[in-house]
Amino acid sequence: MKGKFLLAIDQGTSSSRTVIYNHDARVVASAQQEFPQIYPQPGWVEHDPEAIWDSVTSVTRDALNKAGAVAADISAIGITNQRETTLIWDRDTGECVYNAIVWQDRRTAAYCQALKDDGLEATVSNKTGLRLDPYFSGSKIAWILDNIAGVRQKAEAGKLAFGTIDSFLLWRLTGGRVHATDATNASRTLLFNIHSQEWDEELLAMFAIPRELLPEVRDCAADFGWATDDSVGGDVPVCGIAGDQQAALIGQAGFEPGMTKSTYGTGCFVIANTGGNALHSENQLLTTIAMRINGEVTYGLEGSVFVAGSAMQWLRDELRVIHSASESEVIARATGVVDDVYVVPAFAGLGAPYWDPDARGAILGLTRGSSRDDIVTATLQSVAYQTCDLIAAMSEDGIKPSVIRVDGGMVANDWFLQFLSDVLNIPVERPENVESTVLGAAYLAGYQAGVVSSPDAIGELWKRDALFEPEMKADRRERLLAGWNDAVRRVRSGN
Repeated sequence: MKGKFLLAIDQGTSSSRTVIYNHDARVVASAQQEFPQIYPQPGWVEHDPEAIWDSVTSVTRDALNKAGAVAADISAIGITNQRETTLIWDRDTGECVYNAIVWQDRRTAAYCQALKDDGLEATVSNKTGLRLDPYFSGSKIAWILDNIAGVRQKAEAGKLAFGTIDSFLLWRLTGGRVHATDATNASRTLLFNIHSQEWDEELLAMFAIPRELLPEVRDCAADFGWATDDSVGGDVPVCGIAGDQQAALIGQAGFEPGMTKSTYGTGCFVIANTGGNALHSENQLLTTIAMRINGEVTYGLEGSVFVAGSAMQWLRDELRVIHSASESEVIARATGVVDDVYVVPAFAGLGAPYWDPDARGAILGLTRGSSRDDIVTATLQSVAYQTCDLIAAMSEDGIKPSVIRVDGGMVANDWFLQFLSDVLNIPVERPENVESTVLGAAYLAGYQAGVVSSPDAIGELWKRDALFEPEMKADRRERLLAGWNDAVRRVRSGN
């Protein structure tokens, strides 16, 4: 086997990271870099594609330098990425025709509503497992085609390429030789039929998107070509790709039906493995592809919350009431559970199970005695309440997890995890390696490269760091959740 390390790239919503692992999935080196967020108008969120690319190449070089590694030391590369974020670039120059439109962006809300009004949501949902919502890529592609001069004509002539972030990075890493994605990312575009496993002509016609724009769809563990970019320093095979939330499920060894993970990054995303059953939700959750390995599709039931860790950034950067996310735990421990103040962080609308793009954030229950510490603690609690909404919806759909595995930056906060367990009334497990997303990308690459023998081997590598079990009395839990439900009702756009 060439190489002794696996290299995983995690391109997220607010930062890019590269981690180098040995073949026992131990971290050898890592590097991370934030990049700017762009807000051209209220509800619009963009990224500069070149800022993303520069951050990825920078952290990749840094991680290799820290590990003292060169291309010949790397067995394979895995990529995981912020999903749904949409780019279109010129096939000849590799330059994007517009900024990346981020998954949080709501500019196409009216467009999606018009399609709903035409009675098309059932068709979309039946084919894709998704909803007609600005969250997904389809309407973002349509917006670029219809609003940037000359783009539609070039797209129809086959001169442009669409991709989610994984495809864009793969294109750049391979010097423009490979235009491909994996099944998990394809399943988030509103254009991919998750049952037939192919781009759907009816959906393409609905959004007026030329087939020539789209990448080839491959398994999550597959041969994606060779990275030859200078940031890698030589030829290295790219062997794994998965959207960030599916990669986290893989990193959490969630291979058995019923296994459920919740990731706390910029947003909060809960996925339950439903095996070969593409379970249709009656409670506005999403049916998605959890993974496709060796041609076998595993489906998942997913709930998406748009604001989780970004609420901590809001406290730090906009309100400036904390200096770091870790400070929130110190404040919450000193304050205790806040019973009367509710923060609803609907900064980009509400995701599942409400799907209300026009809802906006609010702080409710303030009195003259309310303090900064109350608001900070209530913001932490809001992330747990939103998770509770998702788990309640899953339970009504028949998925009732007995334990939740958690990962992402926020799970370093023990106070938050104890409160989460209390309001869910379910045990919460934190793994030793809380960065499950990037770890999942490494596992996929390692599996395809022959470094990891099987999914069972991944399960054997998973180790628990801490277990949090419910301690809160039922009547207090019910009062807190009743107050949260009332707060959500107040910010809904219909009220």
